[in-house]
Amino acid sequence: MKIKVNQLANAIRFLSIDAVQKANSGHPGMPMGMADVATVLFKFHLRFNPKNPSWINRDRFILSAGHGSMLLYSLLYLTGYEKIKLEDIKNFRQLNSICAGHPEYVYNSGIETTTGPLGQGLANSVGLAIASEIYKKKFGSKIINHKTYVIASDGDLMEGISHESMSLAGHLKLKNLIVFFDNNKISIDGSTSLSVSDNYKKRFESYGWNFLEINGHNEKQIDTAIKKAQKSNKPTLISCKTIIGYGSPNKSGKSSSHGAPLGDEEINLVRKKLNWSHQPFEIPEEILKEWRLIGAKGEELEKNWLDNLNKSKSEIKENFNHFNNTILRDRLNNLINSEKEKYFKDKPAMATRQSSMKVIEALNGLMPNLIGGSADLSGSNNTKTSNSIIINSKNYGGNYIHYGVREHGMAAAMNGIALYHNLVPYGGTFLIFSDYCKPAIRLSALMGLRVIYIFSHDSIGLGEDGPTHQPIEHLSGLRAIPNLNVFRPADVNETLECWEASLNNDKGPSAIVLSRQKLNYVSKIPDKNNRCLMGAYELNISSHDNKVTLVASGSEVELALSTQELLKSSGIESKVVSMPCQELFDKQSEEYKDKILEKDNLIVSIEAGTISCWHKYLKKGDVAIGIDEFGKSAPYKEIYEEMNLTSNKVTSLIQRKLRK
Repeated sequence: MKIKVNQLANAIRFLSIDAVQKANSGHPGMPMGMADVATVLFKFHLRFNPKNPSWINRDRFILSAGHGSMLLYSLLYLTGYEKIKLEDIKNFRQLNSICAGHPEYVYNSGIETTTGPLGQGLANSVGLAIASEIYKKKFGSKIINHKTYVIASDGDLMEGISHESMSLAGHLKLKNLIVFFDNNKISIDGSTSLSVSDNYKKRFESYGWNFLEINGHNEKQIDTAIKKAQKSNKPTLISCKTIIGYGSPNKSGKSSSHGAPLGDEEINLVRKKLNWSHQPFEIPEEILKEWRLIGAKGEELEKNWLDNLNKSKSEIKENFNHFNNTILRDRLNNLINSEKEKYFKDKPAMATRQSSMKVIEALNGLMPNLIGGSADLSGSNNTKTSNSIIINSKNYGGNYIHYGVREHGMAAAMNGIALYHNLVPYGGTFLIFSDYCKPAIRLSALMGLRVIYIFSHDSIGLGEDGPTHQPIEHLSGLRAIPNLNVFRPADVNETLECWEASLNNDKGPSAIVLSRQKLNYVSKIPDKNNRCLMGAYELNISSHDNKVTLVASGSEVELALSTQELLKSSGIESKVVSMPCQELFDKQSEEYKDKILEKDNLIVSIEAGTISCWHKYLKKGDVAIGIDEFGKSAPYKEIYEEMNLTSNKVTSLIQRKLRK
C-alpha cells in the first residue's frame, strides 16, 4: 500500500493537535498549515541521519517559527530520532520534557538551535550557511555539499533582525540557504493586514534573493520549488501560501488556531474532515513505518559520504581531522604564556582594544577555526588584524566577516557559526551597542555556545562621543545574564588571560569588554598561571596589615593603584584587587573569596558604570564608587574628574569613611 504525502502530513498534524490539547497550551495552527511542506522536504530532499544527528554533511533544518515547535518534534519522532520519543510528545511543555514550548537546542538530538524569539532562527541560519561555505572551501564540494533549510513565519519577517540577516545573506550570495515562508497571513492579533503591507517579492529581490511563490498544500509545486532553489546561485525564499489550522472546519485560516488548543469538539471535527479515525497520539503502523523508512535513508547517505571522505586525498583527510579537533589547550596556554612574557619585559601602555588585537593576531596563527568580524567598527574595536583574510561572496577561504551595521544580525549569525561544527566566532562592536545584540547573547548563553563578543569603548573613557555612546548600565545588564562570562581586563596581560579563558570555555559565551583609552601595564609578576580564571586576585598589597580593600575592573584598576599610593602616603595601608570577571569569582570557594575580600576590611569597589552589580560584595559600611547617571561630551579625563573618579577624590572619600 502506497502511503500518500497527505497521509504522512496528517501524522504531523494530529501529533501536534493532540500534544497541544493535552498540554492545554501551544500553537497548533502552524504545524497544521506547514505539514505538507515539511513532509515533501523530509521525504524527497532533506539529507539527515537520525542514527547520527551530528553528521557534519547533514542538511540543517531550522524552525525559526519556534512557536510551531510541535512540527519539529513530530518530524523528529516520526523519522526515528532516539532522543524524541512518543512519551516526550505526550509531555509537551511539561517540566524537563525535551519537547519544550519552543525548540531548545540539545546536542545530537536533531534540534539544531533554540528558537522562539522571532527572527533569531532565521539569522542563525545565515551563520550556519556561512559556516558550511567555509567548510566547503576548506575541504571541497565532494565532502561538504549540504543545504540549510528554514521555516519562517510572518512574525520572523516582521522583526528587524530579518532585514539585517537576509540582507547579509544576499550580499554573501549564500546559495545553500533556502527559506520557506509560511505565508498564512495570520498573526495572534488577527490578519497580518492589520500591521503589514510589504511587497515580499520586491523586498527579497532587492536583497539579491530568488523569490518563488507556491501553494503550500500542493505537493508538486512544493517539490518543484525546492528543486529550483537547490540549483540556484543565490539564496531563495519560497513563499508558501498556506492555511493556518489546515483541516479545522471552524478555526482554519483564523487567529483562533494560532496560539491556543483547538478544543476537543473541534478536534473531533478535524478528525472527520481529514479522515483520521485514530486515537490521540496513535499513528497507524503503515504510516509510522513509511516515516521511519524516510529516516533510515540517511544511514546509507552518511555511509556513502564517509566512503568519499576516505577515498579523498590524504591531505584532505588529515586537514579534516585536524580542523575538527577541539582546541589544544596546551598549545594555547604556551602561546598565551610566551606573549605574557614578551609584554612583561616591555610593559606597554595600551588600550585594551589594542591589546585584544595583538592577541587575535597571535591566535590566528594557531587557530584556523577562529572566525572573526565586526559590525562596521573593525578599526575602532580592533577585531581585524594584519593576518585577517576577508570572507566574501567570491572567497570563503578567509577568517573575517564584515557584518556591516548589523549588530542584531551579527550576534545571531555568530550563534549559527558556533552551532555548525567546531568553529569559534568572535565579533565586535561598542559596548553601548550590546543592547542590539542582547537577544542573541541571551540565546548563546541559554544554548551554552562558545561565542566571544568583543565590546570596546567600555565606559565614559571614550570621551567626546558623549552620553549616547558612553555605557553606564551595560556591564550590569550583561552580568545579569546567566551563563555569560563578562571579562573587563585591566591591561594587555589580563587581556591575554581573558581571551584564553574565553576560548577554553566550551559551555557558554564570553564578553570581553575593552577600553578606548590607553591603560598602563599593571601586572606585577610574569605569572604563568591564569589568574583571571579565578575571577579576582590580589594585584598589589602595600602592607599585610591593611585595613582597606580596593576592588576594581578594567581601567579603574589603574585608578585603584594610584589611590593606594595616596592612601599609603597618609598612613593608610591597603590592597588592590583586580576583578576582571565577577562570574568566575562567584564560582570560587568561600575560603578563596574571603581571602580576597576580607570581611574585616573596608571594601571599596570602583568601576565607571552603575554600581548595582557590586552590592553583593559589600557589607554595611562598605563603599561602591561608580556612575549612576548618564555621561557627558568631553575629553575623557575631564569626565572622570566630573564624575569624581580620580585618585584624590576616592582617597578623600575613604579617609572620611575611616574617620567615622
